[in-house]
Amino acid sequence: MVEKFLLLFKIPELRRKLLLTVILLAVYRMGFWIPLPFVDQAAMQESIQKMQEGSDSGFGQVMQIVALFSASRVGNATIFGLGIMPYISASIIFQLLGQVYPPLEALQKEGESGRKKINEYTRYATVVICLGQSFFWIKALSSGGLLGANVILDAWDHWYWHLVGALWMTTGTVVLMWIGEQIDAYGLGNGISLLIMAGIVAQMPAGGAMLFEPALRNGVRIGTDTGIERFLMLGAVFVGVVVWVVLITQGQRRIPIQSAKHVRGRRQVGGQRQFLPLRLNQAGVMPIIFASSLLMFPYMVFNWLSQVSDSRLITILANSFGGSRGFVYSMCYIGLIYFFCYFWTAITFNPREIAANLKDHGSFIPGYRPGARTSNYLESVMVRITYVGAAFLSLIAVIPTLIASSMGIDPLIASFYGGTGLLIVVSVALDLVQKIDSHLITRNYSGLLESDN
Repeated sequence: MVEKFLLLFKIPELRRKLLLTVILLAVYRMGFWIPLPFVDQAAMQESIQKMQEGSDSGFGQVMQIVALFSASRVGNATIFGLGIMPYISASIIFQLLGQVYPPLEALQKEGESGRKKINEYTRYATVVICLGQSFFWIKALSSGGLLGANVILDAWDHWYWHLVGALWMTTGTVVLMWIGEQIDAYGLGNGISLLIMAGIVAQMPAGGAMLFEPALRNGVRIGTDTGIERFLMLGAVFVGVVVWVVLITQGQRRIPIQSAKHVRGRRQVGGQRQFLPLRLNQAGVMPIIFASSLLMFPYMVFNWLSQVSDSRLITILANSFGGSRGFVYSMCYIGLIYFFCYFWTAITFNPREIAANLKDHGSFIPGYRPGARTSNYLESVMVRITYVGAAFLSLIAVIPTLIASSMGIDPLIASFYGGTGLLIVVSVALDLVQKIDSHLITRNYSGLLESDN
């Protein structure tokens, strides 16, 4: 394994891609140390800490989820404070519109040129979303309605500086978007996913310290919150989820394919039996990211309505989507995960195109005629395995809630070491290793996941 790792730096092209990816990720992390100059960072942290320690910690948990999935650090109000979430939101909007808005649907069918045009529209929409989110975020910090206190410095508390701050935060998100695209084009792996993974990994040491700090302070005592059995159980969950994520992520349904025999000159070629691999989790981690992004809006809406209305139902819904995250939140979460699993699979997997390619290359699936019947068979298989993949993602998504409620652990720690955060890290890491393997195999080297024998 050490020799294979050193081999990455001996191949010039692979070394350039790897170093570029590392440098861009380092630039991304450096942005978190550049705060907005007009925000009193100490006062802001103190206000957030009080809200998290209070009876209603819904806002604090929403802040943690935002930081987890958007590769951001909103709580410190830095130039990268919005993270990549506006770009993800814009992508969701255009992907949904592409299914119901005919001009966008026509662009999607134009191939590479249409995809570039949609990406251009997505960037413009990202800038608009950033300007709106950042300006209202700064205005909320100024009014004290968000944290209960004005954390904007008096000398800077003017609409002009609020607008300047919104432009800074928008520029930060545009830079992150550019970094992700540069990694896609010239680096290794998926740029946006790597940014999110880097943000999660950077917060894991703090989560680990939060988990073990009580044991270091009070000692390990069996039967208490710092008991050894508690840490063993968390360790078992960690290992189990990692193994499960790897198995499901690598899991495939192999469809047998038979190539037709034909004669070339005096030789008969073809007739080989191969396989068409269909991934069990075709959508990857995107359904969880999309579902988590959308579920932030109900909490914000119901929380605002609970402040202006005395309705008991609105208060219950605000608590369900905020601090408690009970049955209603979990059901909505699972429903959105299933929806986005099928939606994302429908976008990325085209059975008609695959059936047409098989027919053009003289291949067929035994028992199914080329063309429409092959396409219908592939679609039915994908529907069934997507159901299983969505069930896996749903279970992984609710694990943090189960751990947090049953063992009294902070939801941030649970998401890192037993659920969604771990899923994203493992899945993105596997995708990165597979891309590295593709470079090694094309140069007649064995991949990182392959044996030398």
